[in-house]
Amino acid sequence: MKASTARRQRRIMASTFLLAALRPASRIAAFSFSRTSSSSSSYAAQRSRIASQTTHLPELLTIRTTSSRLFSTTEKSAAADTQSSEGDNDVSSVEAQIAAKGNEIRSLKDNGITKPELTPHIEELLALKAKLAELTGDTAAAATPPPPKKQKKKNPTPKKNNNAKKDESTMSISELRDSRLGKANAMRDAGAEPYAYVYDPNRTASQLTREYEGKLEPGEEDVNNEHTTLESGEEIAVAGRIMARRVFGKLAFFSLQDETGMIQLQFDKKRLGERDADSFKNLKAWTDSGDIIGAKGTIRRTDKGELTLYAKEWTMLTKSALPLPDKWHGLTDISKRYRNRHLDLIVNPPVRDTFYKRAKITSSLRRQLDDKGFLEIETPVLHTQPGGAEAKPFETYHNSMDMDLTLRIATELHLKRLIIGGFPRVYELGRIFRNEGISTRHNPEFTSVELYQAYADYDDMMDLTEELVCGMNNEVSDSTTIPYGEHTISLERPWRRVTMHDIVKEEIPDFDFDLNDPSTLDAAKAAATAAGVPDVQKLTTVGYVLNTCFEELCEPKLIQPTFVIDYPVEVSPLSKPHRSKAGMVERFELFATGREMANSFSELTDPVDQRERFEAQAAKKEAGDEEACGVDEEFLSALEQGMPPTGGLGIGIDRLVMLLTDSPSIRDVIAFPLLKPDLQ
Repeated sequence: MKASTARRQRRIMASTFLLAALRPASRIAAFSFSRTSSSSSSYAAQRSRIASQTTHLPELLTIRTTSSRLFSTTEKSAAADTQSSEGDNDVSSVEAQIAAKGNEIRSLKDNGITKPELTPHIEELLALKAKLAELTGDTAAAATPPPPKKQKKKNPTPKKNNNAKKDESTMSISELRDSRLGKANAMRDAGAEPYAYVYDPNRTASQLTREYEGKLEPGEEDVNNEHTTLESGEEIAVAGRIMARRVFGKLAFFSLQDETGMIQLQFDKKRLGERDADSFKNLKAWTDSGDIIGAKGTIRRTDKGELTLYAKEWTMLTKSALPLPDKWHGLTDISKRYRNRHLDLIVNPPVRDTFYKRAKITSSLRRQLDDKGFLEIETPVLHTQPGGAEAKPFETYHNSMDMDLTLRIATELHLKRLIIGGFPRVYELGRIFRNEGISTRHNPEFTSVELYQAYADYDDMMDLTEELVCGMNNEVSDSTTIPYGEHTISLERPWRRVTMHDIVKEEIPDFDFDLNDPSTLDAAKAAATAAGVPDVQKLTTVGYVLNTCFEELCEPKLIQPTFVIDYPVEVSPLSKPHRSKAGMVERFELFATGREMANSFSELTDPVDQRERFEAQAAKKEAGDEEACGVDEEFLSALEQGMPPTGGLGIGIDRLVMLLTDSPSIRDVIAFPLLKPDLQ
């Protein structure tokens, strides 16, 4: 009887140990033992020992192994059946939860959920998979999360593109270039050309903006081109450079920039797939910011109201091998902007607008002059004798002709020879080269227009200057009042006209000296020195002192358009003597924003007087003045044939464009200004 009771007790103890290993400790603590005898002290002791071990599950697993030897074959089989049944129920439940969570995550991705919002869902899925691995005994799978679903996709290209975008900030230019050229090669391997030959866009960004202004409600699509001049069913086609790309699962949005502005493109996997099943996949795999693409589709407004081309197809036109500068930290260094003007134009729309306006300004100038009967005739750039201005020339050499030459410092003398030859109105808009210093208002090569009109004088040229400048302004502005830096400039006609002598007297009231009386030179120098004008002691005439006082004291203050007229003869070797003021010439300069804009003469037509002035200039040159000109015998010979009374005008195009576009530096309006080599 005692032996039988002991066997039953051992079987109950073994069962208890097994269940303790399979169930939570809390259930073991509440477990009730069934026994046939309550009198056994050994049984009570063993039960107490079990209770003390329920909080140590690993130790219980070891006890379960030892106690299993107490089972008979039949008892082991029954326990295993019970465990299998309970485990199957738990596994099925967890697998169902995993499947539901996976479907939920896929739905969220399709709806464009962001990565931060998706993270807790992924973590919940991984926790469920870990629980399943624990139930099935697959501890390796529990320790190592399963590979991401995206690795199961057959096409790895989108993943490669996403990685490239993510790592772009840490990649070198060489690595970025190799990556992009690799995509170009991938396109060729797939039968697509990364550098197209032609494309036919029928709309620009600005055209679409105008046509759809105030039209289409958010979410509405213009399927039948009701708001354009295109036929119903004809697709809108645009082309431009990708400035930004955003991909959300089966949707993508690109910002496309053309020469007129920006338009948004929307790509939908299903919509693109109607024409090419791989189109959306290739879009993600092959495109980068900076690429030039074309797209066709219809116009819609997004739910947020943004005008968008809803694309049906896209075409790679040019694969960019290099990335665009970073939007916020990229092309901000002014020197780098000038050296990389192509990038400056791409990423800085105001710069592109400046050069667009420059083109409009020069076009307007030519049109106005053509309408007035002027002919544009080109003159030589290479000169044997520099002339037409006081400036140091660039020197060069012609090998086959064995000739020393200079680049032109003005077009004046050749244009005057055309007047002598019988053309009553001529002009040239062209490049001038002067070997002088560089500043915000000086560049060694610059653009000017010089024009000459027979039977006119400098008064006619003042009227013409006002008309031309106002006409150019009207081409790029709706107002005659324009901003320039901290100033507001009024171009309302007529502009102020003041003699050089009078404006200097505004600064030095007692500067009233006879330009033709050498005895007043010392008094003029003393008055200039007292007013703070530097370096006047070396000047040799009152005319030079007057001009220096003007440049130092008056010129910087001339903010509004002002004609300064009647200059000393010493500084105007090509001007006709003033008809009523001895020692003066009929010349004006136009000033605005503190700088010279235009220069004009009643042209000198007396060949004898002209020779004397040339010889005076030549003497200065012999004395070391690098800006003085010599004697141009070819021009003097032409002048002796007789030139009619002529008014001449020169306008600095670069400075005028600075004024009309509110640009602080001449380099801002010259597309490719001369710069020192970048040694870095």
